[in-house]
Amino acid sequence: MGYLDNSSITVDAILTKRGRELLARNDGSFNITQFALGDDEIDYTLFNENHPNGSQYSGEAIENMPLIEAIPDETNIMKSRLVTLSRGTSVIPFIGSMPTLVSLVIGTGQTFSPSTVNFGGSNVNQKESAYRFTIADRRLVREFVAAGGTNGSSTTQPYASTAVSETVVGSDISITAINSTSLFGTNNKLITTLTVEGLDTGARLTIPVEVSKTSSTTSGASTTGVATS
Repeated sequence: MGYLDNSSITVDAILTKRGRELLARNDGSFNITQFALGDDEIDYTLFNENHPNGSQYSGEAIENMPLIEAIPDETNIMKSRLVTLSRGTSVIPFIGSMPTLVSLVIGTGQTFSPSTVNFGGSNVNQKESAYRFTIADRRLVREFVAAGGTNGSSTTQPYASTAVSETVVGSDISITAINSTSLFGTNNKLITTLTVEGLDTGARLTIPVEVSKTSSTTSGASTTGVATS
């Protein structure tokens, strides 16, 4: 990983193949219509209210921090996006009604319906217009379906050998694990992550997803909640 020289204002962008084609035309085809800001590289604990040179130097360490280069991987960058909330908002929204771990056995699935706490200043769970769901390793799930909201979308894809992420948008998410053991090798479990992001508030939550070869049973029921015989 490299760092940008923070002595000057620099924009570091990574373009897709399509983006490079449009830029090369030089006819106005390349037009940035949306962007997001984040402060992933900032360590706010470095703010020193008791700086020996005075309060005007309290943020000196933060201002001198190097800027991270652009990374084309949403699982490692833009985790701390800057969002615009209603004037007077005193609490930060966060995703609720989700488990701390999604545990699946091959061939089985689960459906989750996230909500947002502190949405609009209320401390109760409320639904946003939609949520963005991202699975970090698409190979581990056979179906990744988002339903409802303003943009319900679904995908059903065959096995792929390349570990890539995938994103769908909706109000609820259904995940079905792969029904083959070809990826496991000698491992009993494979792990990836599910990221849930509210489109209205920017509230974000990342949950580990665990896919097992077989279910472990306790008193006739598996630890994933799937009954076994």
